[in-house]
Amino acid sequence: MAANNRRMSGKKGAQVGSGGQRRRGLEGKGPTPPAEMRKGHKKNRIANAKAKQIVRRPVPRGRGGKGTSEMVVGRNPVVEALRGGVPASTLYVQQFIDNDERVREALQLAAERGGINLMEAPRPELDRMTNGLNHQGLVLQVPPYEYAHPEDLVNAAYDEGADPLIVALDGVTDPRNLGAVVRSVSAFGGHGVVVPERRAAGMTAGAWKTSAGTAARTPVARATNLTRALEAYKKAGIVVVGLAADGEAEVGDLEALSGPVVIVVGSEGKGLSRLVGETCDYRVRIPMPGGAESLNAGVAAGVVLYEAARRRA
Repeated sequence: MAANNRRMSGKKGAQVGSGGQRRRGLEGKGPTPPAEMRKGHKKNRIANAKAKQIVRRPVPRGRGGKGTSEMVVGRNPVVEALRGGVPASTLYVQQFIDNDERVREALQLAAERGGINLMEAPRPELDRMTNGLNHQGLVLQVPPYEYAHPEDLVNAAYDEGADPLIVALDGVTDPRNLGAVVRSVSAFGGHGVVVPERRAAGMTAGAWKTSAGTAARTPVARATNLTRALEAYKKAGIVVVGLAADGEAEVGDLEALSGPVVIVVGSEGKGLSRLVGETCDYRVRIPMPGGAESLNAGVAAGVVLYEAARRRA
């Protein structure tokens, strides 16, 4: 009986059909994807790791270096700096200070803005911090400014789909003039300001205040060597225009202002330096029928920026 059962168990019966699954399993699945796209492959893991690094990589900031921290000293200057939106990290208040209207306003402005530490300090400590200046019990610490790199301004313009419009300052040492230029660049749709690293005005509290808040959205780049920075701009296809009282042409006649351009403004007294002047593609003058010998950097930049903006409109 057992033998009979064994024979029956080995007998083939009716088979259930595959429903075409075997036939579909033999069909082609298209070309083999590259190794970088095959899950589990070594090259796929490497590609995923690189993609994560790119996503996490921050946008470059401060490639032009940092300035130095600064102290704004005195009740009126501190209040004006806070009103003008000057960046600040800490407001130092003298212990047992006479709480007048300016002190109360400074505390209120700092609290409303947020992100400013309020520190109480004894008078001797404030005297030491300010090297004995008349601080009147209020000291505002301004953090170092993060400068852009000159090529960052060009990249930002092209990212917007616009021709670069940049102002470079040669020998301008007054921070208020720098702030005024930043304000004009912002007003006329420019992409930033370039200043030399040495013997030039930097983004101090005075420059911030004069810019009337526009420095927060208009970058200032710092160049180790201004002449080399201008030459790099020229190689990138940007026209370099220098302002000079004895320029060969008038600003209103310069067609180059409608394209990618760097406007170079010199100091009020000396104008453009020799090397910078020789680097310029054009040297143009601003007609002044009133007889003035020169304009300060902020006004001169504003005139040319207006002409450039008019041509681009």
